[in-house]
Amino acid sequence: MSERLLIERTGQDVAAWNARIAAEPPPDEDALRAWLGERGVTGYARTLLVMERFGYPGFLTADADSLIDAQYADRRALRPLLDALLAAAADLPGVEAQARKTYVTLVTARRTFAQIVPATRDRIDLGLRLPDPALGSRAGTSAGAGASTGAETGGRLLPPGSKMAETITCRLPLTQPGDLDADALELLARAADANR
Repeated sequence: MSERLLIERTGQDVAAWNARIAAEPPPDEDALRAWLGERGVTGYARTLLVMERFGYPGFLTADADSLIDAQYADRRALRPLLDALLAAAADLPGVEAQARKTYVTLVTARRTFAQIVPATRDRIDLGLRLPDPALGSRAGTSAGAGASTGAETGGRLLPPGSKMAETITCRLPLTQPGDLDADALELLARAADANR
């Protein structure tokens, strides 16, 4: 995505920009950021070029297994639940799991529809992007706002919480593989279908 943005905004790819940077090597990251900004390269495209020059952070170069092992190193009892979630996601057509530093996302070709977050040492939160406003959304879910929080639509769905991406509309707290029952699997499938 960052490379696509760079090409769209500047007409040049990463290799061309790397050559330009090598011809006028900046002394540090701040100088490179300023130099790129003067040339109209901002946001994700600028971050990409800075990492190209000064190195990528470890979590971007780590493999998925290493990232997930680190997430669950101090919460081993939750690993079977994560494995069950990933197996359920693998059964959904066109769904891919992507490991991040602190969570795993589930994506369709269109966008992210779920986020699996090891929220505490004994709970995983399954964040879902569901379009039904009765299932809760970030807008108006605070106490007294009069908006639905999702709890009344089935008792298990809660507002997304601070560790969730802005696009996640609700979360399902899970503590053991048995919590991943038919209702939870139906919600996961519905979120995937709604985001295809």
